[in-house]
Amino acid sequence: MHRFIDFNDEKTDTLLMLELSDLTKTLTNSDLYEAEIRVHSYLSKRDHKVFVSHFWDHRPEGIKKPGMKSDVYLRAFGNSSFTDFQAVDEFRDILAASPIPRFAGQLLMLAEDLRIEEICKKERPGMGSEFNVRRNIYMEYFESQLVVNLEKNLFADALFNLVYLILNSNSPVLTIPSFNPELDEGIPHIRSHLENLYDAKSTRDAAVTCLNTVERAASVLHSDMINEYFHLPGFEQNLLDDISFSDLVRKDPLQNDDFAEEKAGGDEHVYEEKMRTWHREAERPGKSYMQFELDQGTKTDISGGSEREGEDGDQALAIVQGRSKRTDKNEFSKMDINRPGESVASGGKSSYGIANKNARPIFLNAQRQGEESTAQYMKLEKEVTFYHKKLKNIIERIMKKKETDHRSHLQMGRLGKNLVPFFTDEHPKLFYKKSQPGKEIDASFILLVDCSASMFDKMEETKRGIVLFHEALKSVGVSHEIIGFWEEANEVTKDDQPNYFLQAIPFSMSLQQQSGPEIMELEAMEDNRDGYAIRIVAERLLKRSENQKFLIIFSDGEPAAFDYDNGIMDTHEAVMAARKKGIEVFNIFISNTGLEFEQRKVFENIYGNRSIIAPYVEELPDVLFPLLKRLLSQSINI
Repeated sequence: MHRFIDFNDEKTDTLLMLELSDLTKTLTNSDLYEAEIRVHSYLSKRDHKVFVSHFWDHRPEGIKKPGMKSDVYLRAFGNSSFTDFQAVDEFRDILAASPIPRFAGQLLMLAEDLRIEEICKKERPGMGSEFNVRRNIYMEYFESQLVVNLEKNLFADALFNLVYLILNSNSPVLTIPSFNPELDEGIPHIRSHLENLYDAKSTRDAAVTCLNTVERAASVLHSDMINEYFHLPGFEQNLLDDISFSDLVRKDPLQNDDFAEEKAGGDEHVYEEKMRTWHREAERPGKSYMQFELDQGTKTDISGGSEREGEDGDQALAIVQGRSKRTDKNEFSKMDINRPGESVASGGKSSYGIANKNARPIFLNAQRQGEESTAQYMKLEKEVTFYHKKLKNIIERIMKKKETDHRSHLQMGRLGKNLVPFFTDEHPKLFYKKSQPGKEIDASFILLVDCSASMFDKMEETKRGIVLFHEALKSVGVSHEIIGFWEEANEVTKDDQPNYFLQAIPFSMSLQQQSGPEIMELEAMEDNRDGYAIRIVAERLLKRSENQKFLIIFSDGEPAAFDYDNGIMDTHEAVMAARKKGIEVFNIFISNTGLEFEQRKVFENIYGNRSIIAPYVEELPDVLFPLLKRLLSQSINI
């Protein structure tokens, strides 16, 4: 696919990202964490993300992969286990008063990275090789950046580059270039402060040393840094659910801090009302809310009397009633809290992947086609007659041959005519058995057709391949289904993403003689959410009783849909999940402008060695014929 603008055509290495995500889950000891590419590397506990830096992109494989893995080591193992985020937050608060906050924030991140790197290598020596690659590349990078920033008179940036070289140099003698008279005089003092970082035992120790260094650097720097080499994250590095119950209790005083003199007599009436509220766990907010802001009032000792001490059997979300006494209120403890369609384990929304949690399927049936569509179909059928008749003859010959073939040299069965081995062999095998293959091919197919907008100029030629698929399987009596899929971009919202599945040829009609013109109803529509579509049709295929199940996907490009930035990885995961369940998944890539290297790499990452390339759409029948021949041949019972 040739693009007019190609400068931002970044491709995700799906297999590498899956490897980094698995590594992240292992090191954090949590299945919630994922790896993701960002400009800078840092840990977000709130989002359960380990961000890997773009710094390692466009480098040789021997550098890129170890570099990215070193980012994961530092965040998933180092920051997660050995960084004191409270000390980082306190340091961030102090930065507001600093004249060089960018320099200060990056200095702390650099110091913390170096500190936890040594801990990582000590705790897990196997990480050493990746960290060596990291340090060598960063040394070269900061050496070049030092020269560039000095030429531009960006002294704060150049000083930071020098700080990195000082802290990581293997030589006790480091040549320090000249900045300006004022900085040249202050650098020895800054260096003496930096040496204390080698003795830092904690994040707080590193923060104290960085503050002293920043205070000295601020006296000789007249501007802050321009570039950002290390990122000081905000509060996203802390988990919101780390707060304790005492943090939720109101602590601000009332305007009047008095207490009622009259004691409660015990005959007071405490009224209970249900107030509709909204929170992020609710499916839909209501239309009315009640908000309380109590700034003044008098405190009393009257108790509502409805609370009771919690018990082991209470559910986490249950509503408590009564104090150790029978009540006529609803017994919530016997209700099923899990709502249909929400549980991952019960096959709810999240079972189709996190990226598809708001997607929903809408199945459409093909309409009865008129004379014009039937005429178009007959024309395409005539063009592919040679292929499907040839395929039918090949399959029939294979099946006939297997009916007459027999297996010889067996220890039991029918006695063969050649009895010489009885006299010559120590353990003669004189028997044979006739094979008894089934008369039918024990397989079912689903052809999943990408109906995204990018198929607009390819759909007509693609239908030739689909007609060949249908007629060939129909001729040899193999049940199949042809489904077109797309996501309706005009109907998509953040909380609802309708995905349409047009059943052009359902299983129930696939072997009927008059079926076929419905294929003409397939048209280019909107977006394509491939991972979700694969999971949906895989469920349909798994319900079939045939022994072998094949899913063939016709596509012309990468997944592209609303809020589907990780579509390549999601599609790869969907393919792998289907294969683990016994479904053979193949992709047929079709194009009318040739194939670029990057596109080939993307489809290999998603489908592995089962991505078949049709560089030009008119070659589709030639590509599809040998695939069908091989799959049908292996589906004949032995």
